[in-house]
Amino acid sequence: MTTTLKFVLPKGRMFERIRTLLADCGLDIVVPDRAYRPTCRDPRLQVKIMKAQNIPTLIEMGSHDLGITGADWVQETGADVETLLDLGFDPVRIVAAAPVGVDVHALAKERPLRVATEYERLTERWLQAQGLRARILRSHGATEVFPPEDADLIVDNTATGTTLRENGLQILDTLLRSSTRVVASREATADPERRALIDEVLLLMRAVLEGRGRVLLEMNISAEGLEALIGKLPAMKSPTVARLYGDSGFAVKAAVPREDVARLLPELRRLGATDILETSIRKVIS
Repeated sequence: MTTTLKFVLPKGRMFERIRTLLADCGLDIVVPDRAYRPTCRDPRLQVKIMKAQNIPTLIEMGSHDLGITGADWVQETGADVETLLDLGFDPVRIVAAAPVGVDVHALAKERPLRVATEYERLTERWLQAQGLRARILRSHGATEVFPPEDADLIVDNTATGTTLRENGLQILDTLLRSSTRVVASREATADPERRALIDEVLLLMRAVLEGRGRVLLEMNISAEGLEALIGKLPAMKSPTVARLYGDSGFAVKAAVPREDVARLLPELRRLGATDILETSIRKVIS
């Protein structure tokens, strides 16, 4: 009997980046219009689309074996799941913010604060740690517009803080740093057959993410310039070197961090490298 994995993906803005990642893995997802049960190129993956907020609990319950969600929702729900991989997508901070000039500690001595948030559990723990009296209002998006009329304080996610500043809010504290994670049920990871399939998916994801972070540089260099070039050229282990036809020098290639390319190219040219080629890498398996 073929092993299958119940794989749950988040709807909304996270979905397209994850869909692209899976396509680059060779695990293309086909989503019919307004459907929540897409098909995957690999029939062993039974895919469903749900809200990111619900995914940790569904994984813990065993409704699904594998899922992708934010670390914030794993913490907020308190779900007992195994975090397997940080994809690094959508990095945000979960912060407490209040209108500029408002002293929430002084205000809390007069009356309970009104706090708007989607993160009720995280907020409650933070308020207790701060010794602040408060009533939590469950928001459903656009939390930043609650103050000052409808809330004294909010707890919300932010990437840059721009939206908060535009709404006259200042960050008081960071509760959590979050990004997109791959999580699994403990039952699934304990099952050898399902764990083997999970590891296949993780291998492909890691290979794509590593490939996105590197490019392949190829170049020619004279015998005299080879050692100096190798000394400046980063590589995963060491550059590949081969003699050119006619013993007229060497061909050198290395997978280098993409972020280093702008610095490297002028340096390699100065060291005598010629015929330099830069090629994108689809996957890297170390």
